[in-house]
Amino acid sequence: MKSVPSVAARMQETHRADVAISQVTVAEIEFGLRYLPASKRRRVLAAQWRSIGAELIRLVWDDDVSRAFGERKARLQRGGIPMSDFDLAVAAHAIAHGLIVVTSDAAFDRLGIRREDWLR
Repeated sequence: MKSVPSVAARMQETHRADVAISQVTVAEIEFGLRYLPASKRRRVLAAQWRSIGAELIRLVWDDDVSRAFGERKARLQRGGIPMSDFDLAVAAHAIAHGLIVVTSDAAFDRLGIRREDWLR
């Protein structure tokens, strides 16, 4: 939604069936849009989200995701390693379903998941 050329290029190169979004990320986007004050920027972002979001497969939260979340959260807590529940929930989807997380946030690396940074 930030119109980053490298991300747009990767999206065009990637088969639609190979790109999905966690419902957790959907919730974060919906919050972000509603938190913004009414403005042209909010209207533009909302329109972009409607367009992009309509094309993305939604990953459901199932028992496998819950187990992956619980296991990783317990491990992080015991190790005194902070991570937001939202980030951990996104990672849990990837862990449970053997998926790659597309993010520039290296904090995901400590979870032992596959991560790609499409900003590069």
